[in-house]
Amino acid sequence: MHDPASGAPRAFRQAVAALEAARPRPEVRIGPLPAPRRMAPFAFALQATVGLDGEELADGRFVLLHEPAGETSWQGDFRMVTLARAELEPELGADPLLPEVAWSWLTEALDARGLERWEPSGTVTHAGSSFFGGLAGRPPSAELELRASWTPADPAAAGAHLLAWCGLLAQCAGLPPESGSPAVTALPRRRGPRRV
Repeated sequence: MHDPASGAPRAFRQAVAALEAARPRPEVRIGPLPAPRRMAPFAFALQATVGLDGEELADGRFVLLHEPAGETSWQGDFRMVTLARAELEPELGADPLLPEVAWSWLTEALDARGLERWEPSGTVTHAGSSFFGGLAGRPPSAELELRASWTPADPAAAGAHLLAWCGLLAQCAGLPPESGSPAVTALPRRRGPRRV
């Protein structure tokens, strides 16, 4: 996918290699994305989409940051920064417990793979839209957006962190868990084409 810049620290190159070797479930497609330049001296980014039967159900970004000198707020020298978005059925978007449930999906996905991390932080946003006037024919819509970051205890396990996040993305898209995954409840899939 991507050849990290020459001169990158060995630990960063190993973490990137682990990300490139990760193989998520078939419905999740990942690909390279330009890495942010101002967040850390070394960065690697991937984009992901979840699709089924030609319909895009969710999308997101996964970014690996490395600050060799360490970053106090991270309590380490690596940081995972993620974004996951999915359209929901309007009734689900109005559920007041949705933010807590969506955040628990992330922590449970990481826990299920035994991934220790520090300083987790994030936001869960859910919004609904109703349409009027010339747009009155469109059905109500709702969207979930989860932004999260955490410091991995073991950067060499970056691929497992990516797979846990891909599992979260699939769950947000309403896909059933893969066989062998812990029992979780996925959101019902939104019917109809996804609007961008």
